[in-house]
Amino acid sequence: MAITSRAPAPGGGVAVPPAGASAPPPDGPPGRSTAWAEGVERLREAATTEPGRLRIIGAALAALIVLFGTVSVWEISARTTAADDVVGRSQPLSADAASIYRSLADADTTSSSGFLLGAQEPREVRQRYERDIANASKLLVSAAANTGGNEDSREQIALLSEQLPRYTGLIEQARATNRQGLPLGGAYLRYANEQMTTQLLPAAQRLYEAETGRLYEDYHDARSWPLASLGAGLLAVAGLVWAQRRNYRHTNRVFNHGLLAATAASVVVLLWLAVGHTVARSSLSEARGDGQESMKVLNDARIASLQARAGENLTLIARGAVLAEDKKSDKYDVDFTNNMKQLDAGLATALRLADDEAGRSPVSRAVDGVEQWKQRHAAAREADLKGDYEAALPQVVGDEKHKESSGAAFDTVDASLDQAVAHEQREFTRAARDGLGALGGLVTGAAALVLIGAAAAVLGIGRRLSEYR
Repeated sequence: MAITSRAPAPGGGVAVPPAGASAPPPDGPPGRSTAWAEGVERLREAATTEPGRLRIIGAALAALIVLFGTVSVWEISARTTAADDVVGRSQPLSADAASIYRSLADADTTSSSGFLLGAQEPREVRQRYERDIANASKLLVSAAANTGGNEDSREQIALLSEQLPRYTGLIEQARATNRQGLPLGGAYLRYANEQMTTQLLPAAQRLYEAETGRLYEDYHDARSWPLASLGAGLLAVAGLVWAQRRNYRHTNRVFNHGLLAATAASVVVLLWLAVGHTVARSSLSEARGDGQESMKVLNDARIASLQARAGENLTLIARGAVLAEDKKSDKYDVDFTNNMKQLDAGLATALRLADDEAGRSPVSRAVDGVEQWKQRHAAAREADLKGDYEAALPQVVGDEKHKESSGAAFDTVDASLDQAVAHEQREFTRAARDGLGALGGLVTGAAALVLIGAAAAVLGIGRRLSEYR
């Protein structure tokens, strides 16, 4: 008969379980652990043996190399896209916005020149005005289609598209009235000029600033260092070097071909990444400093010259009817003086920024043209102030006897600035494309090399593991 012992109860008795209570479970293994805990336990057990440690090292090295490749592809793809936008989207849009501004300013200047010539307006003057308006209209349509989600740009394009037909309507009224010899034509022209200077040109300036702002954002994105990629690459190379050193200490073998190939692939990607991005940064900096900044200064100078020419023409047209804020001076003559000061400052800056003879030569011609322009304007203004309008007019617009008019000097300045802008545009395009080319192939090459490196690391570790079988 089995004898069951019971633990003594407090006070010396025997503890009896209550009726209906189940007996305590027998001693046994604890409850099943989580999958994570089991994985950690197996990893800990594997790390106690050399084959297990090698497997862990191989997996870690492959993960580091793949991480390096993934981050590199992600960052360089973003920078390549930004550099491509600089070349093919944001800079062309910025240049188009500047061209819209120039076309509008030139149309205003040309219309005033044609007005001064009255019924004798040359056909080429009329055609130049029409080309300016057509060019501005075409570029507005292009900008509306390509400006993307930039709300400020869309607002300015809408304003320009709405106001431009009103301006051209006023110009046609001024031209028609002027041909009839009615003084009201001058009022229409002054009103059109006011609309141009207070609505159209400020809107074009805001459009240019918005598009140039996007261009500078793309510059920044394309030039920013891929720090995550460089850090991941250094970490991967450091891990590979440590693994090979460990392998040497355990086996006294200098090289493991797989790990050596993985290290070489990772170092090539790291150097390619660093050198390629350095070259791209340098080229993009050259494109911005030697190209875009020079173009901006030259565009501003050209616009100042156009507005100065419009002020000079309107001084003769208004004949003192519109006064400046001091209520004494002629408004348009004051505008001419201020714009010429801006032109002088812009040309001085352009000469400083020009880095080759091809860039300096047209700017130097423009400087000489400005000096001639000032002298001829002063002579025409002196005649006008004496009340000799008939003598002043040909000195401004030119005729068979006055070949060296202020208008001819303005044409020299305008043509020289146009040549300088074209040169800087070519310089920008060359440097920006060089920057984009420095990143070319890096995404595909980096992806291919890191996959080769990861496979080589696994094979190298596998070679060591085979020695334990």
